[in-house]
Amino acid sequence: MSLVLRLSAIGAILLGAGAAFTYVAGWLAPQRLGPDRITDALEKHDGLHPGFRRAHAKGLCVEGSFQGNGTGLTLSRAAVFEPEPIPVIGRFSTGGGQPYAPDGRLVFHALALSLVLPNGEQWRMAMDNAPIFPVATPQAFLAFQLATAPDPRTGKPDPNRVAEFLARHPETQAFLDWQRYAPLAASFANGTYYSINTFRFVDAMGEQRFVRWSFVPETPFEAIDKATLAERPANFLFDDLLARLSEAPLRWHMIITLAESGDPVDDATRAWPADRSSIDVGTLTLTRAAIEETGACRNITFDPTILPSGVAPSDDPLLAARSAVYATSLARRDGEPAEPSALGRDPAARSAR
Repeated sequence: MSLVLRLSAIGAILLGAGAAFTYVAGWLAPQRLGPDRITDALEKHDGLHPGFRRAHAKGLCVEGSFQGNGTGLTLSRAAVFEPEPIPVIGRFSTGGGQPYAPDGRLVFHALALSLVLPNGEQWRMAMDNAPIFPVATPQAFLAFQLATAPDPRTGKPDPNRVAEFLARHPETQAFLDWQRYAPLAASFANGTYYSINTFRFVDAMGEQRFVRWSFVPETPFEAIDKATLAERPANFLFDDLLARLSEAPLRWHMIITLAESGDPVDDATRAWPADRSSIDVGTLTLTRAAIEETGACRNITFDPTILPSGVAPSDDPLLAARSAVYATSLARRDGEPAEPSALGRDPAARSAR
C-alpha cells in the first residue's frame, strides 16, 4: 500500500476504530492507563462535542424485540434463548467522534443492543460490521492514538510516526487491508454485525464454551462502491434506515459460532477459521426508530460486559475495561446539554420525504 493510501486508511480508522474505542478501553494497569486517559485521547482526535458520545457520536435509536428459537439453550442457560420475545432498545451508528460527519466515510457501521429479560437481567452488546479489530490490547490502542494524532501544523498524522506504529503492529496493517478490500454494505439494514470479542456460554450443567456471535440480516446484501462514498448525501445511511423502517420491520438472525481447540479467544484482531460450527439461536426484529434527543438509547451505555446468567466475558483484555470508558463518557456527556443531532428532525417527517 502506498504511503498516501496508508495514511488515508489510517485516517478512516481514526474516525472509525479510533472512535470505536468506546469498544475497547484500558484498565489492565489503572496506574498507567485508565478510562479518563483514553476518553481524553478520543476528544483530542475528533474535538470536544458536548452532549455527544465520545465515540460513534452520530447515531439513531431503534426499538424492537429478540425472540429465541430454543436452540440456544443447548449452549447457554440464559433466559434470552427461551422462545419468548424480549424487548430491545438499540442504536445504529457510524464510527467517529464527530456527530455531524457525513455518512460517506470508510468507517465502522455499528449496531448496539440492550435486551431486558423478564427476570430483570440485561444483556448489552456493542458490535461492528468488521469481524476483526485493529488492535489487540488497550495499550496498543493508546499507542495507535498517539501515533496517528493529527499534527497541529498540518492537520494530518505524521507519516513517520504512522509507519513506525504499523511496523510494530502488523495486526493493524491486517485490519487496514481488510477494510480496503472487503465489501461494504450499502445500508445498515443489509450489514452483518459481529461481537468481535470472545465470550463464554455456560449451560444448565455448568459446561462452558467459547463463542463469538454475529447478527446476519434477512435483507439481501448489497455492496456500495467505495469510490462513490464521498458523493453520497450526508445522511444517506440513516435516511435509508428510516425509510425502510417506515415500510416494514427489519430482521437479523443471531448466529453463534463455537470455538475449537487452538482458536484465539483473547485476541480480537484474529478471526476464527470459516469452517467453525455455527448455530442460529433466534431473530432480532426492529420496528421503529427515533432520534437520540427523544429516543430511549441516549443514556444507555452499551457495555458488553453487562451480561445475563449463562453468558460471561472471556479473558480478552479489550473487554476488561470497556465498562470504565463507557461510564466515563456517559458521566461527561450527562452533565452537558443534549445538542440536536445531525438527524435532529422528526423521523416520520424525514422518512416521508
